[in-house]
Amino acid sequence: MRKQTGPEDWREANRARWDERVALHTASDYYDQEAFRRSRDVIRDFEAAEVGEVAGRSLLHLQCHFGQDTLSWAHRGAARVVGLDFSERAIEAARELAAELGYGPDRAAFVAADVYDAAEAVPDTAYDIVYTGIGAVNWLPDLTAWAETAASLIAPGGFLYLAEFHPLGDVLDEESGSQVTYDYFRREAWDEEAPGSYTDFGAETVHNRSVEWLHPLGDVVSAVAAAGLRIEFLHEHEMTLFQRFGVLRRGEDGFYRFPEGRPRVPLMYSLKATKPA
Repeated sequence: MRKQTGPEDWREANRARWDERVALHTASDYYDQEAFRRSRDVIRDFEAAEVGEVAGRSLLHLQCHFGQDTLSWAHRGAARVVGLDFSERAIEAARELAAELGYGPDRAAFVAADVYDAAEAVPDTAYDIVYTGIGAVNWLPDLTAWAETAASLIAPGGFLYLAEFHPLGDVLDEESGSQVTYDYFRREAWDEEAPGSYTDFGAETVHNRSVEWLHPLGDVVSAVAAAGLRIEFLHEHEMTLFQRFGVLRRGEDGFYRFPEGRPRVPLMYSLKATKPA
């Protein structure tokens, strides 16, 4: 496993950024809270198909932000969902949303804690499903510790499900997505200042520093396997959730893809790994 490097204050910088953006995100058209209150479900079709039936099962969502995906799994029938995020403001918003939708802590609980401390922070010792949503692992420097933590929280016979942006997207030029511009095997953190957010690039914000890491696909799979989980599948997807490159076009299903006739590369991936019974 490659050793990632980065500044010692990466966690504090990222937490300040995410704390500030909770209010921006909950008010945005991107997350559309009013539509969510009506549908109560934002799980992507490919995730629903790959995770399968959740009715009667317990589910832990690591790095849950303000809980839309977490609560969507409850709406789909999960017996108990727990969401964890390091932003206290995000967790406060998640708890408010859960209460508004009629879910008590026994059905939908939210915990403010670092993902590496999840085993000590969450209310249960094990879950049937440990789920982590899109745009999560790039904020973590140590995949080995992440995978070991996730594996320790899976009940025997349960599984880890990860859906993520493909790391190949982080090395291509931002306009055409056709030129290799950055190093795929980069070990150093992306330590950058960028105002606004993916929900509103022009928003005025104060805490603009972010520290992120690129994790090659091989590192992700190796970390999960080394944690004692059996890889059931690794799927690569041609679509993504936003206009990552200028040439991408939004389809009727809401996903963004390269134009017809253009050579494609994977823009997302998903992985399922089971803990032996």
